[in-house]
Amino acid sequence: MSFLYPSFLFGLFAVAIPIAIHLFNFRRTRKVYFTNVAFLKEVKTSTNSFRRLKQWLILATRILFITFLVLAFAQPFIQSPKQQSLSSQGNTGIYLDNSLSMQNETGKRQYLQLATDEADELLGALPKTPSIQLLTNDFESRDQYLATPDKLKDRLTEINFSPTSRTLESIYKRQNNLLSRNSPSTQNQFIWFSDFQKSTVGDLNKLKIDTNSRIFLVPVQTEETANLYVDSVWLATPFVKEMETNTLNVRLVNTGKDAVKNLPVKLFLDEKQVSSSSVNLDANNSVVATFDFLVKERGLKKGRISFEDFPVTFDNDFYFVLNASPTINIVHMFGGATGNYIQNLFSNETIFQARSLNAQNVDPTLLNTADLAILDGVTDLSGSLPTSLEAFVKKGGSLIIFPGPANNNTIYGSLLSRLGVPSPQNTTSPDKTFEVIDAPDTRNPFFESIFENTTQKERMAMPAANPVWQWTGRGSSLLRLKTGTPFLSRFDVQRGKVYLCASPLTDNFSTFQKHALFVPILYKIAALSKSQERLSFSFQEPSIAVEINEAGKEPVFHLKKDNLELIPSQRISGKQLLFDIPENSQTGSKQLAEAGYYELTLNGKVQKILAFNYDKKESQPDSYSPTELKQIFGRYKNVQIFSALNEGEFVNEFKSESQGKNFWKYCLIAALFFLLAEILIIRFVKG
Repeated sequence: MSFLYPSFLFGLFAVAIPIAIHLFNFRRTRKVYFTNVAFLKEVKTSTNSFRRLKQWLILATRILFITFLVLAFAQPFIQSPKQQSLSSQGNTGIYLDNSLSMQNETGKRQYLQLATDEADELLGALPKTPSIQLLTNDFESRDQYLATPDKLKDRLTEINFSPTSRTLESIYKRQNNLLSRNSPSTQNQFIWFSDFQKSTVGDLNKLKIDTNSRIFLVPVQTEETANLYVDSVWLATPFVKEMETNTLNVRLVNTGKDAVKNLPVKLFLDEKQVSSSSVNLDANNSVVATFDFLVKERGLKKGRISFEDFPVTFDNDFYFVLNASPTINIVHMFGGATGNYIQNLFSNETIFQARSLNAQNVDPTLLNTADLAILDGVTDLSGSLPTSLEAFVKKGGSLIIFPGPANNNTIYGSLLSRLGVPSPQNTTSPDKTFEVIDAPDTRNPFFESIFENTTQKERMAMPAANPVWQWTGRGSSLLRLKTGTPFLSRFDVQRGKVYLCASPLTDNFSTFQKHALFVPILYKIAALSKSQERLSFSFQEPSIAVEINEAGKEPVFHLKKDNLELIPSQRISGKQLLFDIPENSQTGSKQLAEAGYYELTLNGKVQKILAFNYDKKESQPDSYSPTELKQIFGRYKNVQIFSALNEGEFVNEFKSESQGKNFWKYCLIAALFFLLAEILIIRFVKG
């Protein structure tokens, strides 16, 4: 037998009060006159004996009343076999998981609501002392201090869902630090209400727990969990074209054990529905849905994929931004006698902004705003142009080099060497023998969307060329001659790309410029030269990179959504702005809390629109079951795992398993019984 509040046992000394009253009860006696002395002796004997019995009974009821009343306050209990009783002397830390995954339901009640109700009932069973600390995923400053159960009950009514997820390791460290700072104790206990989602709680096998602390894990779960969410979206083409049919691919995931049939999925652009699809999802599987849409104007478009799925609804909308017909700036530098193939090629599409200039008259500063630079038959690189081209490529630009008819490989040697690209060697044959170009490898990601199917590629007659260059070394060969030597290769240089072609774009050296492949390949190179803007971002990403135009000196970009405006830590590298999502310095939580569209502004003007979505980990409801938790924490004797909270009666189970069998109620009933017995004896027993 143990006592939750043993200090109340000192109240047993109050038993001395009725004993003293009984022993020193010197009441004055009345004189009774009788005519018969013998009769007097008989009555006196009988009355004294009955009165003595009555007084002993009254004394016993008073002693037992005081004894059981004191025991009721001391709260006796039989220790649980697990020897993990909740200490009344140490501090108690309660963690309530309010992550988005707690939207799931069990028994038509959301996990968070169920956990909040049980935590409220638990607070009523804990000691009424200011030694309890409540923690959520928000790590708010008001939750850093110890409080009484009554104050924490009011706090429970204010808890809402949070987009921030925490590992159990970070929760344990946070609670330990807060409790040790507020009131140092070696007998701390922690009670964790959570769904213990596998994708967010971290590696539990690496969690190190102090053996002096007691941990009570309360899983808030249901046997069957299911959720639908958007994994990713991407365009079928490198960019969106205005007044043309575009295709958006959407990968949807079903985490449930049951298949989903005919799920309506809608595509919105600028809050107008532009397409829809009906999707069938097998159990524990994913599917790619396609949406065809048309945009009538250029510019940024706010996109949203939407569907209905219950009870988890936070990920029913996926936000993204499309840049319709972005301008691709091209600087075409030619030298000597060349055809007009390049000029004619890029003049057919409005998305291309091309300028053709003689290489001798090019202003190198044009490269600062260019995406693609083309050297077409240039025989001389002079002045600051080579240095500007080097910087252009390293900052993310793309450079195509088409040689001239003469063997002029030496003028590119220094530039290509600094870029880490192998210098080409002269190979011109005197008889100008043409070699057939081999069919491209459609497995190369570069040719994705260029060929509709492999059959057309196999039937297509390939062009021929008389190469003036050849090279070896690293690089990706996009086209090869039948002899196996490269005809068109790509070399990745830091953030940029360099393309080398083996033949000039003149009729007496090549038929490539007249072939059907020429247009899509050059268009693809131009499209890839434009930094592919991300359609969407996640709050959990450590840093965000977006392409910007010239921003001037010491620019300060802002992030804005409705009434929220923040200045992230930022830096500019070439054409990219790199910034971190602002965090709360005290809690480490992201200050961007709501999924949707955020404006990137400079000097009050909108430069970009960015779409942010919640972390996909929260959409994966698979959780550690109580059995799995017991296997993981089996090495700790001070960790107790309860049954899943959906079974109900958690507080009773908690008291039974953590505090043992409690007898204070029985002691209170016994105290009231003996008080009533005393009243009845005094009232009805004569003597």
